[in-house]
Amino acid sequence: MKIIRRMGMFLAFISGLLFTFSTPGQAEAEIPKAKLPVLTTSAGQSPDVTTLNIIMEEAGIKYDYCDVPSLKLIAAGVGLAGEESGEGFHVEVYSDLEKFPKGSPYRTIIFAIGASLKGMGASGLTIDAEVKRLKSIVDFCKKNGIFIIGVHVGGVSKRGAPGSDNEKMIDAVAPFTDYLVVAADSNKDGRFNDIAKEKGIPLTQIEYALDLVDILKQVFN
Repeated sequence: MKIIRRMGMFLAFISGLLFTFSTPGQAEAEIPKAKLPVLTTSAGQSPDVTTLNIIMEEAGIKYDYCDVPSLKLIAAGVGLAGEESGEGFHVEVYSDLEKFPKGSPYRTIIFAIGASLKGMGASGLTIDAEVKRLKSIVDFCKKNGIFIIGVHVGGVSKRGAPGSDNEKMIDAVAPFTDYLVVAADSNKDGRFNDIAKEKGIPLTQIEYALDLVDILKQVFN
């Protein structure tokens, strides 16, 4: 079963590499530094979080993952209080427990931004419930000094018109991040540029999802 799951993750990763468009004139900000331990999660429950997790592994960055972490679990730190995966709820603990024993506070959270009605349905979430959940996590991070990274590598399929489900996920997270990394195909309209400029957020635009490997290595170096 684990082999099948990994194959599914690999296929999702390969699909995430197919972003070949660029936005002329994109100004690149200096890549900021973030600290471990790190938690990866989803903003919108799309499969893009699987791509993010594979990229973390490719970059050699140890992490914990939960698709729908509660504030209690985030506050519990590394190990996510020993929670186990269940229906509509997934947990994976890959943090370096020698450097960061269970219970060590998370210093960084990475959101894979992109809405999936199927994914939210599987987690028992509505659009409004997901937005509310995300806002509560963002508030928690701000109050507790947790660095927030927003990643959008889903391309045009995970974008939409103003007010769409995908845009609601962007609005709930992107303006409150400390760093944004987006695929060119996710940013054809320059929306992330506008957010970054308005909020003073460093933004890196990548051509391929695979480019995120090197970016994250620099972030956590």
